[in-house]
Amino acid sequence: MRLSLLASIPSPESSTIDIGPLSIHFYGLTLLVAIAAAVVVTGIRWTRRGGDWDLIFRLAVWGVASGIVGARLYHVLTSWNELPDEWWGPFAIWRGGLGVWGGIGLGFVVAAIVAKRSGADVARLADCVAPGLLIAQGIGRFGNWWNQELFGKPTDLPWGLEISPENRPIQYIESETFHPTFLYEALWCFAAALLLLVIERRFRIRPGGLFALYVLIYSIGRLWIEMLRVDPSHELGGVRLNVFVAAVAIVLSAAFFVWWQRSWKRDQAPPAQKVETMAVPREQ
Repeated sequence: MRLSLLASIPSPESSTIDIGPLSIHFYGLTLLVAIAAAVVVTGIRWTRRGGDWDLIFRLAVWGVASGIVGARLYHVLTSWNELPDEWWGPFAIWRGGLGVWGGIGLGFVVAAIVAKRSGADVARLADCVAPGLLIAQGIGRFGNWWNQELFGKPTDLPWGLEISPENRPIQYIESETFHPTFLYEALWCFAAALLLLVIERRFRIRPGGLFALYVLIYSIGRLWIEMLRVDPSHELGGVRLNVFVAAVAIVLSAAFFVWWQRSWKRDQAPPAQKVETMAVPREQ
């Protein structure tokens, strides 16, 4: 056990830093870095395709704002029992609690509307966004490390995450190290971003298809990671709600990608040559 602790991943002793009367939350700083990474990656990919940075900055403002609202709403609706028991509980995002499904959903809808009104090709823009979103999600998961939250089941593996007693679930109060699901998901997101870039380079994919693959690949990783987590969550039949959400996302994104690609190939197929028949003059 002692050897395991020496090889484990330590958690931060504090998630904030105080500068005079100002208290800075590392969770918030982590999100800012994640947002900046997504904007930079998306902007570079979009401008290389002839787009402009102005649209990316506008999308960042609208998409990020709506994404945070959607992410918080999802968390409040699905994990209301985790909120601080105060009137400000639903708004306390510095304490963690942003549901990625709600953030991606509302953020994408609002950003798509803004892009469409600007005359941009939404499908091509979505493909530019996909790798950047994965990188941002990977970075954002380190916010869970700062807050000592959303970790997995107890483990004696060398990379087990040390969790302070006050942050452990009561049923695991005697356990000292847990699966670092924040790290699992971060590594999965970074690898998925790289995979998307490889797929984009090697295969012909209909515009919008890369974003569908993003949803598919991320959801596969989220499915097994969600099964490891021990934080409070609503359940259906003893299974965490987010497991069902991930499974539905996998099925829908896979079905959409297959249909989207096939319909594109049919549209690109050369038209069948029409047999021209000569008109026979009618006898007078």
